[in-house]
Amino acid sequence: MRLAAAFVTDMKLTMRMMSKAWHQQLSFSLICLALSACLWAQGSGSNSTAPSAQGDTTKTSPASSQPTPATADGKAHDDSFIIGADDVLAVNVWKETEISRSVPVRSDGKISLPLVGEVQASGHTPRQLEQEIAKRLQSYISEPEVTVIVQQINSQKFNVLGQVAKPGLYPLTNSPTVLDAIALAGGFRDFAKQKSIYVLRKNSDGGQSRLPFNYKDVVKGKNVEQNVKLQPGDTVVVP
Repeated sequence: MRLAAAFVTDMKLTMRMMSKAWHQQLSFSLICLALSACLWAQGSGSNSTAPSAQGDTTKTSPASSQPTPATADGKAHDDSFIIGADDVLAVNVWKETEISRSVPVRSDGKISLPLVGEVQASGHTPRQLEQEIAKRLQSYISEPEVTVIVQQINSQKFNVLGQVAKPGLYPLTNSPTVLDAIALAGGFRDFAKQKSIYVLRKNSDGGQSRLPFNYKDVVKGKNVEQNVKLQPGDTVVVP
């Protein structure tokens, strides 16, 4: 009887241990299953959002790829700038590469373009020239879009006279100052009066202003306001 009771007791203890181990194994399996489900959900979420982001990029890329209108020193639609002889113009006709080109304004003030022929450019603003070219192209092109940009300003000039190496007429490009003008003219001659330089400038009333320029002071950082930017028709005099 004691042996049978001991056997029963051992069997109960064994069953309890097996039940506990089974519960532990079951709990571990459930935890692994839940963790796998979370990881799968995160991966699915990132994959589902990727196409939408890519789709947004695809939608916005055409707008970003549109060409930016070109400008050259603000002269494309500057109604105050008057085109003159020797200026270089970039004429662009939308989607018409055979007509679009860079052309110089001839001494007679005209330019030549395919289909357009000779057209007067000197004395007009870029906007006026655009309108004239577009008007002439209407017989060949439906609603032509024309842009005229001044690439080089050679018609506006200034003079350098007196005791410089190369006196003469110079194109007014890149907003030159008095110092720039002296450098373009090759610098001073031996007996130049560097403290007595002046600029002659035409006034709106037809008269002239005399702007003093002391080279010795300006190069030392004094009276730098005398180093003015030159305007069309200015004359730098080096006595």
